[in-house]
Amino acid sequence: MDKQQDIIAAALKLFVEYGFHGTPTSKIAKEAGVANGTLFHYYKTKEDLIVSLYIDIKLKMACHAEAIIATETDFKTRLEKQFVAVLYWAMQHDDEFRYLQQFYSSPFVTKIQSEALLEITAKNCGEFLKAIQSNTIKKMPVDYIMALLTSHTFGLHQYLRTAALNEAKKKKMIQYTFDLLWNMLT
Repeated sequence: MDKQQDIIAAALKLFVEYGFHGTPTSKIAKEAGVANGTLFHYYKTKEDLIVSLYIDIKLKMACHAEAIIATETDFKTRLEKQFVAVLYWAMQHDDEFRYLQQFYSSPFVTKIQSEALLEITAKNCGEFLKAIQSNTIKKMPVDYIMALLTSHTFGLHQYLRTAALNEAKKKKMIQYTFDLLWNMLT
C-alpha cells in the first residue's frame, strides 16, 4: 500500500473504533506509520479526511450494487436486488459499513460535495419519481423514501451482525425486511 492508502486504512480502523472526535490526526498518522504532516499533505483537514473516506466507501458500495442491478428493468426487482446487494456488501465490509452508519448520523453528512455521489443520488431519486408517477409505489417525498430505506438497511445490518443466524436465516430475514419495506411503499 502507498502512504495515502495506509492513512485511509488507519483512519477507517480508528474512526470505527473510537469515533470521529475520539481519533486525533496524530493517532491516525501513528497507526499509518507516517508523519502527521504527511497526513495533511493528502488531506487539508481532519474533516476533509472524514468526508473523503465516506465518499470513497459510498462509491464502492454503490458500484457493487449497480453492477448487480444493471440489467434489471422492473422497479421492484431492481430495488430488491439493490437492497440485498447492499446488505451482503455490508456484511462482507463490516468496518466500512459501520463507518457509513457513523458518518450518516454525524454533522459531517452536510459536507458532502461529490459529483459522483450526486449523480448516483439523482439517478435513484429519478427512479423513485418514475415509480411514483406510474403508481408503482405510493406518492410520498423521495427523501422520506430514502430515509426509510437507509434506516431499515442500517437496522437490519446491525441485527444480522449481532444475531446468531445461519446463512439461510439471514437470507430469510433480508427477504422479510424487504417485503415489509415494499409493503410500506406500495
